[in-house]
Amino acid sequence: MNTVKHTLTRNAVRQRRRDVVENDEFAAFARRIIRAHGRRVAAGDVEAHRDLVALSTNLDQAIGEAVIGLRAFGYSWAEIGARLGISRQAAQQRWGGEKP
Repeated sequence: MNTVKHTLTRNAVRQRRRDVVENDEFAAFARRIIRAHGRRVAAGDVEAHRDLVALSTNLDQAIGEAVIGLRAFGYSWAEIGARLGISRQAAQQRWGGEKP
């Protein structure tokens, strides 16, 4: 007897697109926190400066993970590039070497 739940298989997941939920608000929240961290450093918290700079690396990693996830979810390089205002080729060159 086959007990595989087809709704949970990778192919079934790839065929579905996720609804956009509160992305604008979530992104605005993240921007506010980063700006607040910058203001904290600017107010003399030199120890926090290293952590603020490290966020750049974390952000690059998060973008790479997001692209990997979008590709696994079935989005094309053209779709990803279009939403970023860059060409398919530029998106693929920047993130195409990433492996899950």
